[in-house]
Amino acid sequence: MRIEGYSKARVLLMLLFAIFSTAAGAQTLTLVSWGGSYARSVERAWVEPFMEETGITVRVEDYNGGLAQIRAQVETGNVFWDVVDMSTPDAVRGCDEGMLEFIRLEDLPPAPDGTPASEDFPPGSRSECAGGGIVSSTIVAFNNELFPGEKPSTLEDYFDLEKFPGRRGMRRVPVVNLEFALMADGVPLERVYQTLDTDQGVARAFAKLDTIKDQIVFWEAGAQPPQMLADQEVVMTTAYNGRIFNAQILENQPFTIIWDGQVQETSGLVIVLGTPRLEIAEQFLEFISSSESLAAISKYISYSPTRNSANALVSTHLDTGIDMAPHMPAAEQNMRRALNSDWLWWADNRDEMNERFAVWLAR
Repeated sequence: MRIEGYSKARVLLMLLFAIFSTAAGAQTLTLVSWGGSYARSVERAWVEPFMEETGITVRVEDYNGGLAQIRAQVETGNVFWDVVDMSTPDAVRGCDEGMLEFIRLEDLPPAPDGTPASEDFPPGSRSECAGGGIVSSTIVAFNNELFPGEKPSTLEDYFDLEKFPGRRGMRRVPVVNLEFALMADGVPLERVYQTLDTDQGVARAFAKLDTIKDQIVFWEAGAQPPQMLADQEVVMTTAYNGRIFNAQILENQPFTIIWDGQVQETSGLVIVLGTPRLEIAEQFLEFISSSESLAAISKYISYSPTRNSANALVSTHLDTGIDMAPHMPAAEQNMRRALNSDWLWWADNRDEMNERFAVWLAR
């Protein structure tokens, strides 16, 4: 009996040790994204399928963009973020400054028809340190209930306080706001960045922003504009098109998107230099960079995939069954006056524009 008891105890100890060892060695990846409805879409389209396929746990955290937190982690050698969803201008800067791992296109999956990834991304759509991502659009949106008569329909209407009085929501950054100001002031799309390359052009943009400054309510997180519209804190706001789409479709909010003057931006997933989880970070990046994974995001939110082959896989919204194509930034009817953000210009000029924007805010 003592031998039997000893054997049982030993087996129990071995089982406990195995459980402890498994838990201690469990692989966990930290993905940093933009929060709100977009982060929920990322979890459903990318994170859950990856965890199911690999058994690797992915923890999702939110941020508002920028490089400051990544720079601090890399410089101190205390890297606890692994993969970050990042705008292309920040990815370019982070790559140039040596804060991110290089991503070889040759390591990413080919398109369904065998086209190499190197031939499947539009020219100039990604940084050397970024894998797959999305094409999003900053647009102007308004609450229909606040305009019982004539409704705004152009970017110029956002700046017209006489015709459409009321407070405006605006992200507290110069990116897109300077482009909006110049387009609304009559600068043709093809000359926006050429104009911003001059001191007179920058002054012109800020002068246009001055015309509505007293009526601006600033926002920082992407979830704020829909809430500001719903609360009628503002009558119009700049916003990410996907956030407004989800409010319209999932929450039945009476919002309308003004596609006129939309500014399209790309983003991609990057790996923070020095992560001790490099191997599983690369595995995750490879997984989400396939055409099928990139197209999956459009089942939940109206952002386009960055790969050409993935666009053909966009179909319907999973929860409602509606056709997603008309809600995409690149839909033909939405592209009549659309500007592609010049991420190279912003990579070179962001610091200066941030300083000038801060000065403008303080005036």
